Amino acid sequence: MEAATGDRICIHGHVVGHPDRHGEIVEVRGARGEPPYMVRFEDGQTTLMFPGPDAVADLDQALSAVPAQLAGGFTTICVKPSQFIDDTAAIGAFCRSLAAKAASLGES
Repeated sequence: MEAATGDRICIHGHVVGHPDRHGEIVEVRGARGEPPYMVRFEDGQTTLMFPGPDAVADLDQALSAVPAQLAGGFTTICVKPSQFIDDTAAIGAFCRSLAAKAASLGES
């Protein structure tokens, strides 16, 4: 996983009754965007962490960079589903959602 300051991260709950935790990366301590990260969660807690396989990036935040990339001349945008979901059974739904979001990027 690579990240930058300001990126959003979601840590999935592992136990029934433990909700997902959402946070913002406030500091990247790895040399090239790799962990560890200082993450400030929605409850205000800040934690130094090495995200595990239960951590995924925020798709909407990632897609927010696409219009500027297109304006800059990029013609291909690649998305790796495993950066955003961890359930292989959800790939179809993820791809449909991604296609709908991508189609709306051209709308004003």
